Amino acid sequence: MRSRCLCQICTCGSDYRPYEIVKQPRHVPEEYKPKQGEIDLGTTYKRDFNSYKVQPVAIVRPLERRRVKQGKVDTVPTYKDDYRAWDIQKIDLYKPEQAYHPPTVKFGNSTTFQDDYAPQEIKPRQSFKPSPVVKCSTVPFNGDTSHRLDYIPYQLELKFARPKEVYKPTSQPFEDLTTHQYDFQGLPGETAKICRPPYTRVTQNAHFEGSTEFRESFQAWEIPPPEVKKPQEYVPPAGAMQLNSTSHLDYVPYQTKRVSPIRPVSQRKYNNVPFQGKSTTKEDFPAWECCRQGLIRQQQQISKPSGRFDGWSTFRSHYVPHELIRTESCKPAHALFQSSAPFDDATMYSTEYTPKKQEVCPASYPSPPGYIFENTNSQGHKFFRKVTPTVEAF
Repeated sequence: MRSRCLCQICTCGSDYRPYEIVKQPRHVPEEYKPKQGEIDLGTTYKRDFNSYKVQPVAIVRPLERRRVKQGKVDTVPTYKDDYRAWDIQKIDLYKPEQAYHPPTVKFGNSTTFQDDYAPQEIKPRQSFKPSPVVKCSTVPFNGDTSHRLDYIPYQLELKFARPKEVYKPTSQPFEDLTTHQYDFQGLPGETAKICRPPYTRVTQNAHFEGSTEFRESFQAWEIPPPEVKKPQEYVPPAGAMQLNSTSHLDYVPYQTKRVSPIRPVSQRKYNNVPFQGKSTTKEDFPAWECCRQGLIRQQQQISKPSGRFDGWSTFRSHYVPHELIRTESCKPAHALFQSSAPFDDATMYSTEYTPKKQEVCPASYPSPPGYIFENTNSQGHKFFRKVTPTVEAF
């Protein structure tokens, strides 16, 4: 096999030019200098607030007003003064007399349908539904298809098998340093001290009683041990197990050294000035000896009455019972309106109605008068033609 060298230069490789990286200078903070003098902790609320002495508010009750009864109100309403009861008489009904009397003779005329209809025997119609019997063909089945006729089998060529390349380890040592470990220079320093004030816990001198409501009310019950399910006996599979994997076969071990931790070099400037561990919180909130505070109860501003409660309210003491007077009913008496004038019972129907003579239907006659027989159709119906009177010419 001949080895070929492929020199491929991309646009990035031809245009890129490496530059030297210069680290940016770090800003050195100025040394802290505490200010002289004391902090003024006064607020505008403390300066402007004036305390006032509060007194209980006196109860202001309205003046008592008694209602004076002068006399009985005797008034007549407008409805009672203007209303007049009329003597109403009952109105008689003006229903017209019925002059129609049903006939006593039985109606014996037949209809056109009864005369023309002739009953006929119903015959069942012939069914045109095809028979469900399957007709078997005697011709042999032709199983040839276009795929079977046009398909030409071809002989497949052997598949190209690519030979497995043998792994060749490199002779150069493995670079296991990252960009952060390579560029970062650690700075040695000391851990910061905790400036938290000491915690003082409030304790009581009383002895703690270990009995609780749950312990006194709870009764221990004997719990039976849980049933242990017997696991199935393991049966190893037959044959030898192949523990070789793709990683075991292709992996090549390397002899590497343990990486030593890279700590940043400290660039901090040490000052000989002692650290001032004071803060505003430490100066304004010193640790006090705490004790349990008692219940804060508000003082009563209104003194309790010393005498016995009378039980009388303002309504009970001022209420004067009055005798109820029943109101008279202004409802009119239930009497019909009667008039001496005659009742006008004329209507449009009674004045304009014209009685007409009832004619007999010509279909009830076997041969209707005024009609001439023409023909009979296939269903047995007879057709008649009306006779028109002839007009003689002058």
